[in-house]
Amino acid sequence: MNEIAPVLQPEVLPEYVASPVLDGEAREEAVRMMIRLAEHVRNKTTDQADDNWYEPVENYYDEELFKAEIDLLFKRIPLPLALSAELPGKNTYKAMDAAGVPVIITRDAKGEVHAMLNICRHRGALICGDGYGESRALTCPYHAWSYGMNGELRGIYGESTFGEFDKSERGLVQLPVAEAAGLIFVCLTPDLEIDIDSWLGDFKPVLEALKLDECYVFSSRQMPGPNWKVVIEGFLEGYHFASLHPNTVFKTNLSNTAIFDGFGAHERVAFALRTLEKDIDEDIESLDPSSHVGSIIWLFPGMSFAGGWRERMTCAFVLPGKTVGESMTEQRVLTRKPITEENRADLETFRDFFYDVTYEEDYLTGYGVQKGVSNMSGTTQIYGRNEPGVQYAHKTINRLMKENHQPGYPLPREA
Repeated sequence: MNEIAPVLQPEVLPEYVASPVLDGEAREEAVRMMIRLAEHVRNKTTDQADDNWYEPVENYYDEELFKAEIDLLFKRIPLPLALSAELPGKNTYKAMDAAGVPVIITRDAKGEVHAMLNICRHRGALICGDGYGESRALTCPYHAWSYGMNGELRGIYGESTFGEFDKSERGLVQLPVAEAAGLIFVCLTPDLEIDIDSWLGDFKPVLEALKLDECYVFSSRQMPGPNWKVVIEGFLEGYHFASLHPNTVFKTNLSNTAIFDGFGAHERVAFALRTLEKDIDEDIESLDPSSHVGSIIWLFPGMSFAGGWRERMTCAFVLPGKTVGESMTEQRVLTRKPITEENRADLETFRDFFYDVTYEEDYLTGYGVQKGVSNMSGTTQIYGRNEPGVQYAHKTINRLMKENHQPGYPLPREA
């Protein structure tokens, strides 16, 4: 596989379509962010961390640490595995692999959400293939055992010949689940609990301002990538726009001009769009933030909403792959207007542009990073003061790994 990204030269850049989604306090906060960005544009500055950050390269390729990250992070915290809009009606479901765990999320006939292991309690077969569906029952393809959308075992093929047992003890294994701010959160460990208000904290209003439950899902694509930490770093800084994206992102966004805010485990990074530079002499408070600010709303451990204040946005969710050098990103395109034949072509252009840019520029470069760190044992990555979002993500990983630590597991190396 190529490790150096080709320089894309799209004939037409997708249009950033403004949206009136921001209102009330959310709009006031967005205006305050725009004012902060305008000061950076005038002064050719950017938000900065207190100091540089040094990350040992072994943290990107150590197999034992990778296994610890899955067990201590991904299997213990609430993961945003689905958008509420992906289960839009009753008797709908989404099945997926989450860090090696087969999961099925359902909305039953009452509209209630459930999350379960996508594993038949007869012989362990996967019940549903990855993707979305609509059904009143979940039926295993191996021996046709069927389950209600709440996971209860309802039917056994040839039950009179099978033998007696307590069916109430053979329902699908339930996973903790919570729905909030237009997202469905799942914990991959059955006996843990989800306190979603505590987990989101002050970040919840930031998510709610996106009004995700009013969006429509136009598309969902899988995108392979290198180590999950290499991948998430690219979403959290605009320092690379001019060099890596000269013919794409840099056409619409200023490089190395951003603001940063942390919210517990989560964060928000916002870039100055070129429209802000163009309108810098205007009354900044009168401008539309959705036309002048490129926001990244980032939910730990790896969900990014890009352009969430506009009519169309991308939602990327990164999960670890099978090995330390692999990850898989589900990239979705969301729209605030119903999908019609009239807007389908524009949405397809938007989808293809952002998939191509993300994969061919960011991810292929990331494969090169993965190869590079694997051959630089004993050294460190250095993240500058102008990369506070990346620093914050690593500090959060280290903090949560320590808080969730158990005997026998390694901790991230520190410089």
